[in-house]
Amino acid sequence: MARDPIDTGLSAQQGAPAEAIDLPERAADLVRAFGKSDARDRLIGLRQAVSGRIVFTTSFGLEDQVLIHLIARAGLPIEIVTLDTGRLFPEVYSLWQETERHYGVVIRPFYPRHDAIELFVRQNGINGFYASRDARKSCCDIRKVEPLGRALDGAEIWITGLRSDQSAARGGVALAEAETERGLIKFNPLLDWSREVALSFSKAEGIPLNPLHDKGFISIGCQPCTRAIAPGEPERAGRWWWEDDAAKECGLHVGPDGNLVRAKAATAAEARP
Repeated sequence: MARDPIDTGLSAQQGAPAEAIDLPERAADLVRAFGKSDARDRLIGLRQAVSGRIVFTTSFGLEDQVLIHLIARAGLPIEIVTLDTGRLFPEVYSLWQETERHYGVVIRPFYPRHDAIELFVRQNGINGFYASRDARKSCCDIRKVEPLGRALDGAEIWITGLRSDQSAARGGVALAEAETERGLIKFNPLLDWSREVALSFSKAEGIPLNPLHDKGFISIGCQPCTRAIAPGEPERAGRWWWEDDAAKECGLHVGPDGNLVRAKAATAAEARP
C-alpha cells in the first residue's frame, strides 16, 4: 500500500541552491519528523521527504547489514557504497559477495588513490601506521576519508549505521546531523538500537553476517588494525588497540574540531515537544 508523503518541512527547500539550504534546520526537521519512528519507517520517510541523492556507506558490520536488509526489502532507491581500503579481512569480501547475491543489489566500491597509497608506503613502510598516531591517521585519511569524499560528492543525505551506545564518544549521536563541511545531512536510523536488538533482528530475518562476529570481532575495520575483544571490553576496544585513546575514530565521523559531529539544531529539536 502506498504511503502518504510525510511533511517534514523540507519540501519548500527542494530544488534550492545548496548554499541557500539551512542544514542544521533541515536536520532538526528530520529529527522532529522521524525521531519516534522505527528504523524501517525512518528510511521510507526519509526517501519520501528528500528528492536528492541518498548514499548509505557500509563496512558490512552488524548494523550495516541490518540497514542493507531494510533498504533492499523496502525497495528503496538509496545508493549503497563501500570503502575498500585494500586491507580488509577476507571474510568481509566474502560477505560483500554474499550480500549482493542475497538481496539482488549492487554495492559500489570506492578505492584509495593509488599514488597516495604508494607514497605513504614508500615513506612509512607497508605497516607504518603502527609507528605513531599521526601515521595511523594519515593512513586512515588516504584509505577511508578521501574515498568517502568522492562517494558522497553530490549527495544530499549520508546514511550510516552509527549507534549511540557503541562508545562513550558516540553517545551524543543524533538521528540527523548537519555535516556543514560536506554540505549534507548525516542520518543515523539505528542510533537508538542496542547491539543485542540488532543481533536478534538479524537472526530473526536471516540476514547474512560476518562470521568474525562470533569470534569476538565486534567492530571490524582493516585487518591489521582490528583484534577480537575480551569479555567486558567496549565494542570498539579492538580498533587501533595499540593506541591509548577511548574515543577511537578513523576520521569518517569526525568534524574539523576532532570531535564527533552533533548538530545543535537537531539537539534542540529533540528537547522540544
